[in-house]
Amino acid sequence: MFDTIQQLKEKHNAVILAHYYQEPEIQDMADFVGDSLELSRKAAATDADVILFCGVHFMAETAKIVNPNKKVIIPDMDAGCSLADSAPADSFKEWIEQHPDHIVISYINCSADVKALSDIICTSANAKKVVESIPKHKKILFAPDRFLGKYVMKETGRDMVLWNGSCQVHEIFSEKALIELKVKHPQAQVVAHPECDENILIHADFIGSTSALIKHVNSSSNQQYIIGTEPGVIHQMQKNNLDKKFIPLPSNTGCACNECPHMRLNTMEKIVQSLENLEHEITLDEEVRVKALKPLNRMLEIV
Repeated sequence: MFDTIQQLKEKHNAVILAHYYQEPEIQDMADFVGDSLELSRKAAATDADVILFCGVHFMAETAKIVNPNKKVIIPDMDAGCSLADSAPADSFKEWIEQHPDHIVISYINCSADVKALSDIICTSANAKKVVESIPKHKKILFAPDRFLGKYVMKETGRDMVLWNGSCQVHEIFSEKALIELKVKHPQAQVVAHPECDENILIHADFIGSTSALIKHVNSSSNQQYIIGTEPGVIHQMQKNNLDKKFIPLPSNTGCACNECPHMRLNTMEKIVQSLENLEHEITLDEEVRVKALKPLNRMLEIV
């Protein structure tokens, strides 16, 4: 299947971008693997004619926003995002209108329509830097992830009005299971994504974006880690650290690991089909795209 995908890529001058939360075989097949910030930069810089985005819908939309003249496709159109879905554009617009004197910072995990209503975009990798770029006398709306917002408020000391959204993966990690794992593996470091609830973050030895978590375990001399984010990231961690042990944190539903059901909709078979037919194309209203591009560019100028 790898050979078939390579042939189709060459036929269509396509590049494949994949998020760290994809299945290991998709990560290994992709031309570039990264978190939301890294993938945004890569999408903006590519000279390919076709971008196949192995992630979720808002990520492919972001690639289209910065590449209006390229064909952007996704293996499965149903690969959505609970966090993006938590912020419908019409309700979001009403929320902004209720706070007319606020700067709107939106986490990249949102729809193109919500980006178009925002002043600047951020990712978990640069949220602190983006917030600190806003003059202290300016009031801030932060959306849609309230847990990331709370974490950034704590880190920056800035008061922000938060949208009541969350990621279905990160909000249901089990604190009870985490404590049990810490007792069972007393030498293990706890590393967690800032989309987690505070009841998880208070136990963390290191908090960071997906790419920051990977960099941390690569550079740390510790031999065991409890992973408080989507377990797809463990593939990259293990590839670079064959002698280290990585333990996925279970959810409070009893699952041994906590996979994103939307990310896992993408498969190798769907990738082949999407490339063969150049199907599941992302299309955007041009007015929305242009409006959404401005806050994305403001983010990319900061980092």
